[in-house]
Amino acid sequence: MNIPTLEDLGNLEGKRVLVRCDFNVPLEGGVITDDLRIKSALPTLRYLVEAGATVTACSHLGRPKGKPSPEFTLDPVRKRLQELLPEVQLLENLRFNPGETDNSLEFVAELIEGQDIYVNDAFGASHRSHASIVGPPELLPSAAGRLLEKEVHVLNSLRENPKRPVVGIMGGSKVSDKLGVIEALLDVVDELIVGGGMCFTFLAAKGNSVGSSLLEEDMIEKCREILATYDSIRLPLDVTALSPEGVIGDPSAGGEVRQMGTSIPEGWMGLDIGPGTAVEFCDIISEARTVLWNGPMGVFEDSRFSAGTRTIAEAVAECRGFTVVGGGDSAAAAKLFGVDGEMSHISTGGGATLELIEKGDLPGLSALRDSQRV
Repeated sequence: MNIPTLEDLGNLEGKRVLVRCDFNVPLEGGVITDDLRIKSALPTLRYLVEAGATVTACSHLGRPKGKPSPEFTLDPVRKRLQELLPEVQLLENLRFNPGETDNSLEFVAELIEGQDIYVNDAFGASHRSHASIVGPPELLPSAAGRLLEKEVHVLNSLRENPKRPVVGIMGGSKVSDKLGVIEALLDVVDELIVGGGMCFTFLAAKGNSVGSSLLEEDMIEKCREILATYDSIRLPLDVTALSPEGVIGDPSAGGEVRQMGTSIPEGWMGLDIGPGTAVEFCDIISEARTVLWNGPMGVFEDSRFSAGTRTIAEAVAECRGFTVVGGGDSAAAAKLFGVDGEMSHISTGGGATLELIEKGDLPGLSALRDSQRV
C-alpha cells in the first residue's frame, strides 16, 4: 500500500525514535493476563535498538477519559517490557491526556519533543485519528513497524488477491456494527457464514420468528435487500435457545436449554448456532482456501452456548487454506479453545481489521503515506 517501512528510515545510529505500540493488554488486579501485544512489538523494537537508536515506546490502555487513573497506569506493561527489552523506555498512558483522543496539535508537539523519527506499530489503533497516530507523521520522518506492515500485507492480500474459494465467517451481536464489512466481503467471498446475535435479524428478514433473540428491527429491511442481492449468505438451520426463565451466564438460575429450528417461540432466546448448522458450516470451511473469521457464533463465555463457536474455531484451525482471525472476541475464543497456534494469522486489531477490509485504508496508514521522508 506504498507505506514507508523500517528499511526506509536509513541509518538509525544515534537517532531518537518514538514508537507507537498497542499495549492495550488485559489486566486483572493490575496483573497482565496475556502479554501477546507486548511480545508482538518486539521485532520492531529490537530492530531499532540493534540499529543504534534510542527508543521510546508509547501506548494507550483502556479508556481513562482524559485524566490519570491508577486503574489504567502502564506500570505493569512497563515492568514486563523491561524484562523483555530493558533498552526501551515507555511513556505513561497516552489517554491520560485529553489531547490524545482530541488529536491536539499541542499534545503532538509535546509527544515528539526531542524525537528524530516516528514509527507506528499499533495496527489495532490505526483506525483512530488520534494524536499519537496521525500527528507525528506530519512532522517527523515516519514508517510502519513490523507488526503494522504484516497486518496490512495479510489483510490487503485477502481483499485483493485471495486463493479461492474464499469463506467469510461473521458473528457477533449486531448487523449495524458490521454492515459495511459484510457488504465489502460479499464482493470478495464465495460464501459468507453468518452466526452470532446478528443472524437473527437476517432470519427475521426471511420471515422467521425469533422470540426474544437479539433483533435490530430497523435493520430487517436492509438484511432483506442483502439476501435478495446475494445468494452466497449461509444462515443457521437450527439454534440453541434458552427458555424465558433462564439467565445468560448463570446456569444455576435454571431455565431450559433446547435445540430448535429457526422459528423460535415467544420468550425463548437463541444464543448459539445449533449442531446441524455447525456441521454444515464446518463442511463449507473445510473446502476453503482462504478464511476470514470475525465474531463468535454464540455467547461462548457461557458453557451452555459455547459449542458452536468451539466447533467453528476447530474447523478454521483444521482448514488447509490460509486462515485469518480478525482479532477481538474471535481471537479470544481461539485462545480459549486452544487452537490459536494453528491459525495462519491472528490479527491484533478488532475494529481496525474490519475497517481496513471494508474501506481499504486507515487514518494511520494514510498519515504514514503522506509523512515526512528521511
